[in-house]
Amino acid sequence: MDAYFLEIQKLMQIVKEQEYAQIKEAARLIVQRLQRGGIVQLFGCGHSQLLAQDAFYRAGGLVPVRPIIIEPLTLHAGAMASSKNEKDPTIIEQYKDHFDFHENDVCIVISTSGRNQAPIDVAFLAKKAGVLVMSLQSLAYGEQPTRHQSGQRLEDVVELAIDTHIPIGDGLLHHNEIQYAPSSTVIGSFILNALFSEIIENMAISNEILPVFKSNNVDSDLSHNEAMIANYQHRINFK
Repeated sequence: MDAYFLEIQKLMQIVKEQEYAQIKEAARLIVQRLQRGGIVQLFGCGHSQLLAQDAFYRAGGLVPVRPIIIEPLTLHAGAMASSKNEKDPTIIEQYKDHFDFHENDVCIVISTSGRNQAPIDVAFLAKKAGVLVMSLQSLAYGEQPTRHQSGQRLEDVVELAIDTHIPIGDGLLHHNEIQYAPSSTVIGSFILNALFSEIIENMAISNEILPVFKSNNVDSDLSHNEAMIANYQHRINFK
């Protein structure tokens, strides 16, 4: 346990030092689009999909955030099936009706390895729709060949990649030949919350009312949340 605390703190410090400028730039670009009426759309498969859901309808989080949920790519629909489906070159085409990209939207594709079919196909789809495409991925996997027919990896397709610095295999600790103590969810959430915090701070310079959810579990006037939902319900299903 102590070793995990130490290693995850080291990794957070690496991200803070080496991705600081990239996160600042991502926030700047996203704010421009949010202020023009866009939203942030998050896509991931398997455990990466959990990060997309974690940022949605979150107390203290951004309101204009939409997770793109494709059932066969979720863990609860079948963990092994999800892993298999992520590598299927037809899966995104089959579920194209789940995508709703508009001008000024931003699509963040979350994929630790950046090599599988579905995340890369989504990046291509979003790019074709004319939205700004970013990724949250580990560039350590750059030595791993792509599984996409284009011959490109995720970082080759997106306009801005934020490196999570997750080691190949995800685990931070080792015992003999066993690698354990995964880090991608912790670091992914750390980066997304840092990014959204920077977005909110930038918007606070010019916005009197911030598009941030208040907690429903604190006794207070919830008219703010109701107003926020009304502003974005034409783009995001909060039901």
